[in-house]
Amino acid sequence: MKTEFFHEPDAKAIARAGEILRSGGLVAIPTETVYGLAANAYDAEAVKNIFIAKGRPGDNPLIVHIADLSELKPLVRSVPESAKQLAAAFWPGPLTMILPKSDRVPYEVTAGLETVAVRFPSHPVANAIIRAAGLPLAAPSANLSGKPSPTNALHVYEDMNGRIDAIVDGGDCHFGVESTVITLAGEKPRLLRPGAVTLEMLRAVIGEVEMDSAVIEPLAEGEVAASPGMKYKHYSPKAEVYVLSGSPEAFIRYINSHCDEKTAALCYDEEANKINCATIPIGKEFDFSYQAHLLFNSLRRCDELGMKRVYAHIPRRDGVSLAIYNRLMRAAGFKVIYV
Repeated sequence: MKTEFFHEPDAKAIARAGEILRSGGLVAIPTETVYGLAANAYDAEAVKNIFIAKGRPGDNPLIVHIADLSELKPLVRSVPESAKQLAAAFWPGPLTMILPKSDRVPYEVTAGLETVAVRFPSHPVANAIIRAAGLPLAAPSANLSGKPSPTNALHVYEDMNGRIDAIVDGGDCHFGVESTVITLAGEKPRLLRPGAVTLEMLRAVIGEVEMDSAVIEPLAEGEVAASPGMKYKHYSPKAEVYVLSGSPEAFIRYINSHCDEKTAALCYDEEANKINCATIPIGKEFDFSYQAHLLFNSLRRCDELGMKRVYAHIPRRDGVSLAIYNRLMRAAGFKVIYV
């Protein structure tokens, strides 16, 4: 398959992307979180091709993207008051809501579940392509399954060239980690995946929100994944990732005593000149939003440098840092070294 690459998201590129999607093809599109691999959410065969292109397990559900609030109702059986409140506060933006699905949504999208995940992205190019297609779009991240999610079009090209119909370059993604996912389909709202819309922000709008244990721990054996990013090892470079738990001083001492030419440190800007092996700075120590923005790019950088091991600080578990914690721990397969 020859993959069309649109370097400018102009009217011609957007129209062509819409045409491909209507005909059952796959298009990588920019969003404010990461690049998504989009297909017609109502076309089961097109959705199956997403899983094939990514090498994605079929029991890992997808998120459906819309470009207008009116597009939500055909996808779900009902819209509770909590969903209306969250939509008013955070849509368009990096929040995904899980609700009971309508009969129009194929089970290929939901991995056999009776719920569907929906979000309204804020990226103008994503919205323009959804409108050009005239369809809601199912779209996981546009990378090979398990690798770090793509935050620019070059990342997508590295993974997807020859596997999909087109890539639309919309520049670097703003947030750099996937959307927050909250389920509203149970007795109580529950956070399934943290992101730029934090747990604290959700609670400020709708009150009590539980945090699923799989946010900070591996999914229990045999447990069904209700959201993307819950079940499998994700976001991983080829290099082995280790998360170090300890003081900044202990972090530096440990790395300097385990350095070789195939070892790198994901470190704060302030630490780079204190570490004796390769460093990949991810922002200042307390600039959590920028760390999230750089995270996946930094993990991919490890492979570009040919590293076999990478050590990273264990992140905090509040605010945006919870999203960094969730992604890094899954990239490491929950391997923690206490220093």
